[in-house]
Amino acid sequence: MEKKRNVSLKELAAELGVSISTVSRALKNSPEIGEDMRKKAKALAKERNYRPNPFAMSLLKNTPRIIGIIVPDIVTHYYSSIISGINDMAHKNGYSTIITSSYEQFENEKKCLEDLINIRVEGIIACLSQETTDYSHFEALADLNIPLVFFDRVCLTDKFSSVITNNIESAQEATEHLLSTGSRRVAFIGGANHLDIVKKRKHGYLQALRERRIPIERELVFCEKIGYEAGYEGARRLLSLPNPPDAILAMNDNLAFGAMKAIKESGLSIPADISLIGYTDEAHSNYVDPPLTAVTHQTYKMGETACELLLEQLKGISKIEQRMIPCILSVRGSSIKKRSKYLK
Repeated sequence: MEKKRNVSLKELAAELGVSISTVSRALKNSPEIGEDMRKKAKALAKERNYRPNPFAMSLLKNTPRIIGIIVPDIVTHYYSSIISGINDMAHKNGYSTIITSSYEQFENEKKCLEDLINIRVEGIIACLSQETTDYSHFEALADLNIPLVFFDRVCLTDKFSSVITNNIESAQEATEHLLSTGSRRVAFIGGANHLDIVKKRKHGYLQALRERRIPIERELVFCEKIGYEAGYEGARRLLSLPNPPDAILAMNDNLAFGAMKAIKESGLSIPADISLIGYTDEAHSNYVDPPLTAVTHQTYKMGETACELLLEQLKGISKIEQRMIPCILSVRGSSIKKRSKYLK
């Protein structure tokens, strides 16, 4: 089936046999245009998938081309570093960027996508909100012939290129680090189970336990939302168990910082009583007490790579790729219970 595309006012005007200004006024319900022409113009615009372009008046020869970005949270160091990688790569190739945030909400994500389509970005780079379970709004981009690349939280990998990390291996390595440095009962705090990164990081955690022949206890796994309050609540529940954990692997740093607060409120010491590891490695991981051991993402490189994949598609290369940027375990003071090879 032939893909739909956005048409211009010029094309609509040519088909109707009138001027561009006549079509424009008709679509705006101008009283200067007769009712019959207004109906014809609107019907044809709908049939031809016409979308108004707010930038139309500024489409001059030197107007930069635009790439749209959708992130779940625009203020964190993690996403701002990825955005920096995207921006730098885009600007080197003659593109500007428009950054939008879903604020972790599905409806906001759909609105961000709609806004980017309406301003006619040439391509989109996106990370799913944690609420998103329906991907039809992204699937529609294929019909509109708008290239799309996902990063970190991904979906539809058979249809769209994406940039991911080694989620399974990195979570397994982090769990093994906790076990090798004195911890015996390791818990896992994650986000919503439908997210691919949650599934994979939890899988890596469980795999480490299996290889050590450690019994898997469901009560040591807390997966609800991604956020500071969820980390705090998850740690409180884990610490209230009859046999609480002596270590926690949190699948991102917001969860880890929330868990850290709960641990300290309980009068426990990190790492002597309970070790802690986070993910994504926010800049302030170095400044909390004790400094947080974290699975560090190469965020800038992730952004660069996502933009490279999109630029390839914009040049007509239609190959679907999934690029993996490995994480690095950054060992700090929050995870080591005993002297080991990790201590300098």
